[in-house]
Amino acid sequence: MKLHRLSLLLLGWLVSAVALAQGSAPPNTQPNAQTMLQASDAVRNPDKPFGVTVTLIEYRDGKQTDTSTLGSYAKSDARSGQFRTLIRFVAPARDEGKLMLKAGNDFWFYDPASRASVRLSPQQRLMGQASNGDVVTVNLAKDYQAKVGLEEEITDGNRQKRRTTRLDLSASGPDASYNRIELWVDSANHQPLKGKFYSESERLLKTVYYRRYQNQLGKERPTEMVIIDGLDTKWVTVMRYADFVFRDVPEVWLQRDYLPNFKPE
Repeated sequence: MKLHRLSLLLLGWLVSAVALAQGSAPPNTQPNAQTMLQASDAVRNPDKPFGVTVTLIEYRDGKQTDTSTLGSYAKSDARSGQFRTLIRFVAPARDEGKLMLKAGNDFWFYDPASRASVRLSPQQRLMGQASNGDVVTVNLAKDYQAKVGLEEEITDGNRQKRRTTRLDLSASGPDASYNRIELWVDSANHQPLKGKFYSESERLLKTVYYRRYQNQLGKERPTEMVIIDGLDTKWVTVMRYADFVFRDVPEVWLQRDYLPNFKPE
């Protein structure tokens, strides 16, 4: 009897110890989806005002059909955390001197020939599969709510196998460029690798691969985006980034009224 009673006491102690250990177990420290999206934004975007040259090349059936070169000047807004961007058209000659401005949720296009600025839609195509919203600097975490999807191995834009986490992004408001995005990020370092962009009718608009990572402005960043049409996979636009530089972006450059007076430095 005494031995039986001792066994019961030991069993009760073990149950209590296990319950206590479980109750004091550390919480799940895995980053949540929005934190992962913010980390992915930080991979794409420098944390200080910067300039970069963007070259767009359009291909149809493997043949180059058009090209354009842009100068981009971007600066984060202290209140919203979203970037404001001035785009200067450099080439071809027919577009030289034209400007596009993203300030808040407004897009403006300025043509020096008419000296008039007109409002644009971020979804409007600029060239090939690249829309106005694609060429400006954007923090996705400011415009989208993220949920963690599947963890899976994918083939990235450099044809390498990568272990990824898929983030499912839904637009926070009507001003977002896309209704929904599926974004695959590297599970270890949150580098964006692949994205699928959808319309309000759930039509796949484009698939994007982020590739050719290089050390630029203190961090490994993608220097090329390959944009594939959602219906015609032989219609491809490549966006290449070069000449990254931290630089001052004067506030006056980011005002619509100043566009007729802008002079590149």
